Parts: sequence; C-alpha cells; structure tokens
Amino acid sequence: MVCDNGHLTMQRIETDKYMSEQFEMIAKTFQGLEETLAEELTALGADNIEIGRRMVSFTGDKKMMYKANFCLRTAIRILKPIKHFTAKDADEVYEQIQAIPWEEYLDENKTFAIDAVVYSEEFRHSKFVSYKVKDAIADYFREKSGKRPSVRINKPDVLLNIHIAQTTCTLSLDSSGESLHRRGYRQEAVEAPLNEVLAAGMILMTGWRGECDLIDPMCGSGTIPIEAALIARNIAPGVFRKGFAFEKWTDFDSDLFDEIYNDDTQERDFEHKIYGYDNNPKAHEIAAYNIKAAGVSKDVTLKLQPFQQFEQPENKSVIITNPPYGERISTNDLLGLYQTIGERLKHAFVGNEAWVLSYRDECFDQIGLKASQKIPLFNGALECQFRKYEIFDGKYREFKTQEAEKEEGRDESAPYRDEIGKPHRDSEHKFRKEGERTYRRGSEYKSRKEEDNRYDSRSEENRTFRREREYKPRREGERPFRRERGGGYNARREEERTFRREGAERPRREGGKSFRREEGSFRRDERDSRRDDRERKPRGEFREKRDPKVPREYKGHREPRIPEPEKE
Repeated sequence: MVCDNGHLTMQRIETDKYMSEQFEMIAKTFQGLEETLAEELTALGADNIEIGRRMVSFTGDKKMMYKANFCLRTAIRILKPIKHFTAKDADEVYEQIQAIPWEEYLDENKTFAIDAVVYSEEFRHSKFVSYKVKDAIADYFREKSGKRPSVRINKPDVLLNIHIAQTTCTLSLDSSGESLHRRGYRQEAVEAPLNEVLAAGMILMTGWRGECDLIDPMCGSGTIPIEAALIARNIAPGVFRKGFAFEKWTDFDSDLFDEIYNDDTQERDFEHKIYGYDNNPKAHEIAAYNIKAAGVSKDVTLKLQPFQQFEQPENKSVIITNPPYGERISTNDLLGLYQTIGERLKHAFVGNEAWVLSYRDECFDQIGLKASQKIPLFNGALECQFRKYEIFDGKYREFKTQEAEKEEGRDESAPYRDEIGKPHRDSEHKFRKEGERTYRRGSEYKSRKEEDNRYDSRSEENRTFRREREYKPRREGERPFRRERGGGYNARREEERTFRREGAERPRREGGKSFRREEGSFRRDERDSRRDDRERKPRGEFREKRDPKVPREYKGHREPRIPEPEKE
C-alpha cells in the first residue's frame, strides 16, 4: 500500500508539474472579431494576450488549451506552435521540419494531415508546401524505424498547420480538429447559412448578455437566436461537439477534460425571451429543428411572419439580424426589402436599437436611417459592415436635447416648443422668446449673435445698421433691384447694374438683339427686324384658351415624326 500510495503521489506530482508549464497558443478568428476574442480570453484567464490579424496569441497551460476549445465562442481553431523558423525555399522548409523530434507528437500507427496557409512570393502554392512537410515527416520515421505514419485527409489523428508569411514560418499542432464553428447542434441548414462564430461575435459586440428581449426578424435556420440563448444562459458552445483533436494526442488528460466538460457552475437563468421570424416555411421548419437540438426551445419563440408585419414589441428589445444582400442569395426586390426594414424600424421599433449586418452600401442607403456605429466585419471573403441604429420617438436632436435637460433637471423649451416647432440645427441654439430675433444658419451665426447682444446694450440713437442690411436710397429714375435668393448680391448682376447706373449701354450677349431709344420709347434696330406674316387674333374675348382635353393641332411645315415599330 505504501508503495502504491507513493507511486500515485509521484504520478500526481509529475502531472501537476506538467500542468504548470506555460506554452504559446494562437486562436484564429474572423477579421473584425479580434478584440471580441481577446476579451473572451481575458475573462477565461489567459496570459500575454496579443491581438494580430485574424488571430490572437496568448499563453497558458494544458487546462487553458482545453478551456479555450470548449468555451470560446468567437474562435475558429486553437493552434499550439511547436517551432518558429525562417526559410527562403522549399529545401530549407524540409530541413527545418525534419529536425523536429516527431516521436513526441506522432508514431507509426497514427495518421496525420497538413493544412498550409501561405502568404509569400517564394512559396506560391500551399499544396507544394504541404507535400514538402509530409515528405520531411515520412523520411524522419523511415530513417528511425523503417516505417512511416499514413496520411489521412478526413479526420486524422494529428492535424498540423504551417503558416508562412514571406520567409517567416510557424509549424503548429491543431488542437481543435474540425473547425470550432461546427458546434454540433445544427441538423439542417438553409442556403448560405450564417457562420456560428460570426453570429456569436455579432451578439457579443452589441453588448447584449440577456438583459432584455432579442429579436431576429429574418432568422433563417435560427443561428442568431440559438447563439443568443447560449450566451444568455452562459452555456459553453463545446457541449454539443463530438470531439476535439487534442483527445487523440499522446499526452491527453481525460480526467482534466471531464472536469471542464461537466462544470456547469457558470450557467445562469434567463428571464426574457428571444424571438425569431421568417417568411420561408422551409426555413421556419429547419430553425425549429435546430433549436430543439440545441435544447433552448423554452427560450426561443419562432413565428412564420414576413418583416412587413413586424409590430412594436411590448417590452424593451434589441434587433440583431443578417438580411440577404444579394451576393449568395438573390431576391426579387432587394432594395425594396431594405426600404421595408427602415420603414418598420421607424414606425414599429421606437425606443429601441437595431443592429444590421450587410455587404452593400446601396442596401444601407435604402434603410433611410443614420447609423450611430459602423463596425467593419468580414463574412468569409465579403467585407461587410455591422451597423447600429438607435430608433427614437421623434428627431434625434430633439431626443438628445430632452435627455440632456432631464439630466440637468430643467426644461427651458417647454414654453416655446409650440412656437418654433423644432430646435435649431446649431448646437448652441437657445429657444426663441417673444420679441427675440431669429438667426440664419451659416458661418455668420455666432458673429450675428454677438452683434445683436452688442446692439441691445446701446441706446436707440447710437445703433448702426449692419452692412448686409444697410439702406441705400435709390437715385432718381433708378429701378429697384431684386435680391438674390441666397442672401447676397450676385457678382455678375452687380456689374450689369453698374453699367446701367452710369448710363452706358447694357452689354448684350453674342447674337442678342440691340435696342435704341428714340423719343422716349425703345425701338428694334432695322438690321434685327424680321417679317412676321402670321395672322394673330386680337387679345380679348375673341382669343379663346385651348381646351387641354383636345389634342394639340400640328401646324408645322414638316410631317410629324412617327416612331417605327420595333422589329422582332
């Protein structure tokens, strides 16, 4: 017994020593979700977190690697680097790979596969790099024992990942195996379904954690409602998976992973509801099947309903949706769909906020609302935007003004709101009181305001008129000039007036008719006179107006042009 207890004690010490060892790991994700993934890793307890492009690096022990695969919602896969090196050609890659002690990771009876990601001018084909790595591993075992492990593309025992950026190479063990976006609850899918990792990232970016109702008016196969229910209840996304790649490693600790898998102390209750709507009966059926498979039927309510019938929810809610944007799914009236989205948000979602993911700017323009936040987000290869719309009862500036006045405990606008109808566009506007002047928009607003304050302090006899409003008496016989609509005098018109004031002839345009004044009347120049043989009826009761219902009679010298019928 003493020997057995001593053996168990030594084994536990060795396990604890191995568990305390920290190593580097890389979490891959979508471009745009890096910061959200870093926040998840911080909450999980990871160390040395650094954000990169489509990845976040961190350090931790074996338990952290298991938890990262099991708990992270925005990670696609978790890599464990085993070697960093530089290589200028394929031969150097072969030599560096063959120098690794592969018996620590593989044996002759296991299968392996290689996933290559290459961004380099020296290595133009990722498959060529994969073949070189495979040859190096096979030759290593053949030289050691005369046997070599086999390559299996589908579900290998060990999955390797090599990443090459120019001449910098990183060889890693893939601890996830199948991509982490494959949760395991999706039984069926509609055309072009939303990725589960992207859906979870969208929800986390909004800040929603189950504080109110959530609505997806175009839920498709139910990805957003299901991910929202898992987030609201804090259920780990890995509970539905059949397995991870690290379970086939030689150093896999099954007891440690069972402890992580069976720990449900972090789960919580959800008191609100999640609603999913769609107008496609087949999508509605698939969504109901997936929601039941995920075990969140009590939290998610589905309804077969088009977005045109969306009504104002009774409780405070948030909309998170991914409508079609015409790239993989075509609709008869794509822009009309986005017009409907904007119309329903304005009239049936007042006092709430909506988040919309889309790809085309012309689609966003049809919504007709100003986004308060725009987040670049990649949906695969499509560079999309995730936009936030705050829906207010009335105009945005009115809402902000009233909110600010409520915070200060006063509302100066109440006596004058009926008089002016809406607040001034300028942020420094004060509501106009009785007898107070109104100001025009523009760069002269502040100067005019200060000038009026200065005038009010002077006596009436000392006041002077402003330059723009200065009155100038007209000369004898001078015609009054009409002011331009924009406010100031037009420069070209001013030159013409100057000529007329001086008594000179008014400059006429090229080809224009000239006039000369004789005995107090204007007469047309003889060189410009033309014969007019048309007979005109005198003005008065003999000249009747044309009946608009009667077609106009053609009196030209040419035959009317009739378009020829189109040939088939």
